[in-house]
Amino acid sequence: MSTVVATLRRTVTGGAALLWTALVVVPVYWLVVTSLRGRTDFTAESPLAPPGHPTLANYTTVLAGDFTTYLLNSVVVTVATVAVTVVAALMAAFSIVRYANPWSRLSFRLYLLGLAIPLQAVIIPVYLLIIRMQMYDSLAAIVLPSAAFALPVTVMILVSFLRDVPRSLFEAMVVDGAGDWRMLVSLAAPMARPALVTVAVYDGLQVWNGFLFPLILTQSQDKAVLPLALTLFRGQFGIDVPATMAAVILSTLPMLVVFVLARRQLVAGLTAGFSK
Repeated sequence: MSTVVATLRRTVTGGAALLWTALVVVPVYWLVVTSLRGRTDFTAESPLAPPGHPTLANYTTVLAGDFTTYLLNSVVVTVATVAVTVVAALMAAFSIVRYANPWSRLSFRLYLLGLAIPLQAVIIPVYLLIIRMQMYDSLAAIVLPSAAFALPVTVMILVSFLRDVPRSLFEAMVVDGAGDWRMLVSLAAPMARPALVTVAVYDGLQVWNGFLFPLILTQSQDKAVLPLALTLFRGQFGIDVPATMAAVILSTLPMLVVFVLARRQLVAGLTAGFSK
């Protein structure tokens, strides 16, 4: 009886894993093969069949446009947002962990409260604030609110990680005469490196794929980022689907490269900070 149950369990588990793999792989496969079709082949051939006449014309079309400008805008916005968020969150997390007093606990609760505020609920106040600051239609108009909304989850992860750092290390540096800035730079930042990489990749991915802030806070084509640029392949009477899929693949490659390069630190940051 136990053998039958174990076999049934392995069968169900294997079937569920196979189904999940199909749900992940099939859309990616469709994305790739569609980007290699011509516009006429896209409507004539089966969606999941290999392209009869594969072509790189869609990639050429995308690169011949202003894709480089959109890519540069996305890189600038993502790097600036991640830098501001990580630096501010690290200082906040260090202060919360280092000084366990009612004020630090209150500030941590306020950061956690930010997780409950949906972006869509405050987009109008953010828009009016950006207008008042005369920053509308600029890349900075995307960076500042994106960093503000990335702070709560970033602080939460860094606080959880820094709490695992032995307090004896901080006390030893205090005995040596180190101040808060020295402890932050020489102890907290190196010890939190896996967590910093984790939040940097996570925040970078959220900002890279962000659509609402660029849509509301910019209007010039030269300030558009990649998610907005994908809408430019929509014509008056239809959408160039193969070219859009090619643009999606090209816009995915930078973050894929970052993920591959940082995968070890990313895994360490996802596991080490939640050991308790």
